Amino acid sequence: MTFSRKKVFDNLPISYWIDSITPSTYPSLEDNIKIDIAIIGGGLAGIQIAYQLSKENLNIAIFEANNIGHGASGYTTAKITSQHNIIYSKIREQLGEELAQQYASANEIAIHEIKRIVEENNIECDYTTQSSYVYAQEEKNLQKIHDEVKAATSLGIEASFVEDIPFPIAIKGALRFDNQSQFHPLKYLTSLAKIISEKGVNIYEKTRIIDVEEENNNYILTTNNGKKIRAEKVIISSHYPFYNKHGLYFSRIYASRAYIIAIKAKEKYPGGMYINAEEPARSLRYVNTPSGELILVVGDEHKTGQGEDMNKHYNALIDFAKDIFTIEDIPYRWSTQDCMTLDDLPYIGYYTANTPNLLVATGFQKWGMTNSTVASIILKDLILKGNSPWQDVYNPSRKTIAASTKKFITVNADVAKHLIKGKFESLDKEIDIQNGEAQVVEIDGNRVGAYKDDRGKVHFVNTTCTHMGCELNWNNAEKSWDCPCHGSRFSHKGQILEGPAVRPLNFTEDTNTIEKLFKEDF
Repeated sequence: MTFSRKKVFDNLPISYWIDSITPSTYPSLEDNIKIDIAIIGGGLAGIQIAYQLSKENLNIAIFEANNIGHGASGYTTAKITSQHNIIYSKIREQLGEELAQQYASANEIAIHEIKRIVEENNIECDYTTQSSYVYAQEEKNLQKIHDEVKAATSLGIEASFVEDIPFPIAIKGALRFDNQSQFHPLKYLTSLAKIISEKGVNIYEKTRIIDVEEENNNYILTTNNGKKIRAEKVIISSHYPFYNKHGLYFSRIYASRAYIIAIKAKEKYPGGMYINAEEPARSLRYVNTPSGELILVVGDEHKTGQGEDMNKHYNALIDFAKDIFTIEDIPYRWSTQDCMTLDDLPYIGYYTANTPNLLVATGFQKWGMTNSTVASIILKDLILKGNSPWQDVYNPSRKTIAASTKKFITVNADVAKHLIKGKFESLDKEIDIQNGEAQVVEIDGNRVGAYKDDRGKVHFVNTTCTHMGCELNWNNAEKSWDCPCHGSRFSHKGQILEGPAVRPLNFTEDTNTIEKLFKEDF
């Protein structure tokens, strides 16, 4: 059997995880309510946080803008591993032994916690134990592998050095972590959601929180349909924090996209999870499905909203896979978005040092399976006991972030550059696109995004991001308008695909009313 790239790109991307489950049907919030704890975000972090707290006598509700698990959790590679590329030698060198031990202990315990939850609740989620590898192809990275083996071992992780991996890839050496695992993230998440719902946790879907206000030591949340929630405590686990009044998270996080192809190959996959130490990143794992084995080939990351032809990233993964496997088909492709922090460590804890009733879980980098579980344990401990043994390394207000001043300047200079570029770039005044294409044009002095669908109908949006005013760029692989500053993404009709934006883009299909795109009440 042969495959063609045209076939791969015929349809919009969809993840295997989302395509292989029945969507949930939890209700939207239709009334004003008063609760103890509001959890914003129904992904792995939010659902697991609620699970950890569900044994307490607390009135808890989860608010999800889409369907649960259909954000970052539905597009992950789902590696349950404490091996986060080269991390432990870096933490130990920059932050010291104590914080490195906290990070190692937290992620090792997270692996065991997921396994415990799966076994205790008899969750069918394709959970299997695997070894995890980081391999070096260049001599300059071999010492990093040796240093990481030494650091991880000293922190109690079952790590070792190996000379080969079971693929036709020339390597200098590799780091192996044993007793790691993988699973189907949405089978796990939806099962947990059912469990917590039966325990009294209310889950509201299609309920986007658009505003947070402090009032008399409580918080008032406002939904997209105007309903009000009064909560004593609020946990923001919505991937990229949308709340800008405290914490300046928009200046401390940037969004990165990576790409995934799921291939059927002639060769049987040898087991294990793999990632290289070089750039561009290349990651491998497999999935057993009812129709046979799929191999996930992952990598080619870049900042969200930056770049021109996004399909080139899928092509790069196809070329990489062809060097290793005999590809018979590529039934799935998708991309994923990660929140990256200044020092490569998540922000889990109090939103700021002065907000004891407002907490956050974000910045998981590319390791959301264990870090979302870590978040559930830390936040449970902070809420119930006021402290956690891992709180220092994950503290969103940690003093060690100051060591990342150079990266802070670089990240925010990039935001400024794209903000200015979008406002002043020269634009075409005539629309010249084929079906399935988009173009940014100038109409009546305004920057307008035009997309022509498969029927030849043109859809116009105001391309100014509703988060902080950056100008959006077209993503031809996902058919979306993406923000190069903070990673918000919108459909061709202006609906929000990913935050931190909480308001859709103004939209019209009528060139005669194009001016309405730029009116606040459109």
